[in-house]
Amino acid sequence: MKQNKIPQATAKRLPLYYRYLNNLNQQGKKRVSSKELSEAIKVDSATIRRDFSYFGALGKKGYGYNVEYLLGFFRSTLDQHELTEVALIGAGNLGTAFLNYNFTRNNNIRITMAFDSDESKIGTEVGGVPVYGIDQLEEKLDDITVAILTVPVAEADAITEKLVNSGIKGILNFTPVRITVPNDVRVHHIDLTVELQALVYFLKHYPLDNQ
Repeated sequence: MKQNKIPQATAKRLPLYYRYLNNLNQQGKKRVSSKELSEAIKVDSATIRRDFSYFGALGKKGYGYNVEYLLGFFRSTLDQHELTEVALIGAGNLGTAFLNYNFTRNNNIRITMAFDSDESKIGTEVGGVPVYGIDQLEEKLDDITVAILTVPVAEADAITEKLVNSGIKGILNFTPVRITVPNDVRVHHIDLTVELQALVYFLKHYPLDNQ
């Protein structure tokens, strides 16, 4: 299976499928239909069937999908059998929330270290995660390739450069800055202000059908 042939829109939905299937498995459910999946995760059935078709025959017509088999398949596809260690850069309000949450529902992703420039935070632990100084980035990030960026705007570019120099290959960027990285580094931008503004705009101009 060549996963690079899968559309990016499909790839983004895979963790959503995995999470729901994991919940079903914990409930003891043995099979699920594309219609049930559609109603639960708010993705239309045709899209789900098309997404699954990229991976071959995952279900049977008239039966649906075997939950345990599908869960195992997506666990392997998403590398959920391996622990992914993540570094958090910026232990302010948002960063602290991440540290306290620390992906508690997913045992395969874990923030294992944090960095900040605030002297009062350096050397402490937040949510059980040690906080180091920003100047220790290149020293500590030996085996970590993923980072969450929650720093002030003015620091985003300089810290991104340090992350790249330290071998980081994936950045989840919560700053409003569209940071620049080399071609071999992937960045996912999440601007909460933009998302909220878009939500308000859609509420005003694209009212939902309340039937």
